[in-house]
Amino acid sequence: MREVWPGEPYPLGATWDGVGTNFSVFSEAAERVELCLYDDNGGETRVDLPEVDGFVWHGYVPGIMPGQRYGFRVHGPYRPEHGHRCNPSKLLLDPYAKAIEGSVRWNQSLFSYQFADPARLNTEDSAPYMPKNVVVNPFFEWGNDRPPRTPYHETVIYEAHVRGLTMRHPAVPEEQRGTYAGLAHPAVIEHLLSIGVTAVELMPVHQFVPEHFLVARGLTNYWGYNTIAYMAPHNTYASSGQRGEQVQEFKAMVRALHEAGIEVILDVVYNHTAEGDHMGPTLGFRGIDNVAYYRLREEDRRYYLDYTGCGNSLNVRSPHALQLIMDSLRYWVLDMHVDGFRFDLAAALARELHDVDRLSAFFDLIQQDPVISQVKLIAEPWDVGPGGYQVGNFPPLWTEWNGKYRDSVRDFWRGASQTLPEFASRLAGSSDLYASSGRRPVASINFVTAHDGFTLTDLVSYDHKHNEANGEGNRDGTDDNRSWNCGAEGPVEDPAIVRLRRRQRRNLLATLFVSQGVPMLLAGDEFGRTQHGNNNAYCQDNDVSWIDWSLLRQEDDLLEFVRRLAALRRAHPVFRRRRFFHGRTVGGGSRDIVWLTPSGAEMTDGDWHTGYAKSLGVYLNGDAIGEPGPRGERIRDETFLLLINAHHESLTFALPGPELGAAWRPVLDTADESVRDDPYAEESLPAGAKVCVADRSMRILVRAG
Repeated sequence: MREVWPGEPYPLGATWDGVGTNFSVFSEAAERVELCLYDDNGGETRVDLPEVDGFVWHGYVPGIMPGQRYGFRVHGPYRPEHGHRCNPSKLLLDPYAKAIEGSVRWNQSLFSYQFADPARLNTEDSAPYMPKNVVVNPFFEWGNDRPPRTPYHETVIYEAHVRGLTMRHPAVPEEQRGTYAGLAHPAVIEHLLSIGVTAVELMPVHQFVPEHFLVARGLTNYWGYNTIAYMAPHNTYASSGQRGEQVQEFKAMVRALHEAGIEVILDVVYNHTAEGDHMGPTLGFRGIDNVAYYRLREEDRRYYLDYTGCGNSLNVRSPHALQLIMDSLRYWVLDMHVDGFRFDLAAALARELHDVDRLSAFFDLIQQDPVISQVKLIAEPWDVGPGGYQVGNFPPLWTEWNGKYRDSVRDFWRGASQTLPEFASRLAGSSDLYASSGRRPVASINFVTAHDGFTLTDLVSYDHKHNEANGEGNRDGTDDNRSWNCGAEGPVEDPAIVRLRRRQRRNLLATLFVSQGVPMLLAGDEFGRTQHGNNNAYCQDNDVSWIDWSLLRQEDDLLEFVRRLAALRRAHPVFRRRRFFHGRTVGGGSRDIVWLTPSGAEMTDGDWHTGYAKSLGVYLNGDAIGEPGPRGERIRDETFLLLINAHHESLTFALPGPELGAAWRPVLDTADESVRDDPYAEESLPAGAKVCVADRSMRILVRAG
């Protein structure tokens, strides 16, 4: 028998102090809570947590050291019709676990009901099939680690998957591929720096569980949007097989990225858990306190409200669920040193009742929190419930994945009609979405592609999804791709189609890097990554999703193009303004932005609303930025002219008159497939000169006089 002392109710979870470990778990539903300790042979020792304060059960066990495996069993009511699902035959994961060992091995014992008769309680012991919590050593030598704190307007985000980024990287040692250590490898960091990346946005690294139906098909949940432990780094992403070492390896990854000046942003899934709907397994939250952690239907509390499409929704109306979210966020900032979060299906977190309320308790807590309010907060501003599409409606602290930017840029470059006004608004920072609430251009996270959907190469190569490998009859994934295959579906050898596709990729990338807001690049798009038309590769932990670094040899020109774009944006604040354009003079000079027709004249209302218009010029005045530098100094930059032609034929643009610039020098042409060392070498062109802009291309010029 283990000696157990009263311990403390806080902090929740398992906390080692050097001589023993305090265990603490919240459950209002519990009548008794057992702590289960496991030895190296799988033997189980159970001890009752002796104290309960404010529904927090706790106890201190001397001699329990890092590496100790444990779990909980909660005794209490099993009355699904009232929302209660306690079942002590089920070993439960700690909501505050810092590390998890093992994985779920699917078996009937994981479920609290009999498969043959769901009305009957299942009392089989689930412990042999459950992963175990692990007590961790919280100490780590951070050295001089400091958060880069890159301002939003200087940020370039790179969305990546820890495993997929390095599984095929030739410079990463084989034992480190697909791990936190692999992502921190100098060759990977060097690549990120070469394309101007200032922040990696990692797809979920919280411990997650592959769904039973996927495992039965020989697949897995590769993306990881099925969280079961909000403080534990996913264990299979660690190169070390030692118990709990994923925590140390994750910290070492963050430290290495910070040394290179790269921030770490985590994609977090606080909207639902891996326990699914009422027919799902009992893994943790459900058996600890189902009512506190999940949104239940008021008319029949056996069933879950589902705003996520994943079976359940976390109960953000509950103070204990909110506490878990906030404690988790603070832990990742203070202990793991991450720099921000991207909130999956963030609209689900704002639901007080059925409506999305941007001033819900969750946002109030974030606003006043002295830690979380100071890091980058990015919302995926939608969920699958009624009224869940909330682009532009999040509070001022927040930035958003701008889905309208993605859609309008795709539509414009594929030649859709009546897209010019919205395309221009997105290019200029989406003031129509963000200005009225006091937000600025950096509220918009601009992206053309992301993990969910086509890659950049597939976007210009496929009209339709090709998800047969997912085993769902090609029914999964969106049909609203807004893609264009440029004349043929999939891989082709036709030189004209190949050239057009390459040009379209450059068009989309150039638009991304010269748009106001924060650009986000999907990992691998910089050198032509493909998923062969799969737009929902969530279950493909294989070559479909892993980045093929051998493409670097074939796509070195595209990579060099991205490097040039990143350097252009980094060197010129006119492409990353902190405030919206006014369209009027600043400081007595000319206007900060002027929209031009191909004739060189200023756009009129009639020009904007011509349904077939697919071209425009954009004058960006570097002398009229109108916002101070960090020391109050005036920011001045060169002045640029964008000539944009999404028409299927070449157009002749007239450069504007001398009042906007006496001469212009070409900087970049997306129709030019060559990679020149000095793109500024061309002779300057006088005001009013005629410039040919190839079909479906963009030219960038800088004022030379």
